[in-house]
Amino acid sequence: MQTAPLPAPAPETAALARSAESAAFATYYASVETRLVSDGMLRVDGGQHDAPFSAAMLAANFERIALFDEYTLSAGRFVARETPSRLRRWEQPVQLQPHFGRTVSPDQQATDRAVLTAFGQRLSDATGHPVTSVSTGGNFHVLYLDRDEQKTAGDLVRSLVPGVGPETIAAIEGMPRSTFCAVFAFSQPGGPPVYIAAVAIIRAEHPDLLRQSCIHEEIAQGMGLPNDSAGARPSIFNDDEEFALLTAHDAMLLRLLYDARLSPGMTPDAARPIVRAIAETLVGGAS
Repeated sequence: MQTAPLPAPAPETAALARSAESAAFATYYASVETRLVSDGMLRVDGGQHDAPFSAAMLAANFERIALFDEYTLSAGRFVARETPSRLRRWEQPVQLQPHFGRTVSPDQQATDRAVLTAFGQRLSDATGHPVTSVSTGGNFHVLYLDRDEQKTAGDLVRSLVPGVGPETIAAIEGMPRSTFCAVFAFSQPGGPPVYIAAVAIIRAEHPDLLRQSCIHEEIAQGMGLPNDSAGARPSIFNDDEEFALLTAHDAMLLRLLYDARLSPGMTPDAARPIVRAIAETLVGGAS
């Protein structure tokens, strides 16, 4: 697969200056992070002490998150409409490749690479599926873009995923400020529901915790957990932003997803009894 990294930042210690709009986005996201943390959100403790869950809850959450889609394609664009789907996941090793925009400083790039590498290892541990971080030749592309680059990202995305549809390009270039980050995963057209490529969009304007939260949620979703559920707790697959980082509950969802007893293409009805049996083993009982 062809890769076309964004132009490297200038060799100076500081990154290139942001545009006025991008600077306004950075101020906005910093205020969002501060507000969420002060409200007790973006937790990093995992919820072990105040958010217990049973095997039945884990199985129900898996069905909603792995076997339903959050968006559907309608009239040439993605709209929020939850619909039943089929199980999807990767069969080939996942290779996470970062691409940095021109406003991402060398120091920030080093931090982002370290976060990406560590999270890839955690995903590999959770799933039993190989997930590594690479500098070239990746199949899961993580784009750190500022506002200006996001609005003109089409050529880059098309070079990374040849044949990507115009709906995906429109969704990326038209991402509103209220969307913190996003991921798009792709199967072979006409083939089985097995992922062969993915692109995650991480806003370069994000402060540290919001940035790390986006990495955890979008890359985990790109592994095959595409939906969110208001009832899932403790979980990052919940739009309330209570938890910033992958929880033990979420690691079990990933373990379920890559269990050999499940296979790509399974419907919710076909997967349900298998998922329940695996969940009882993971949680330690049928309660």
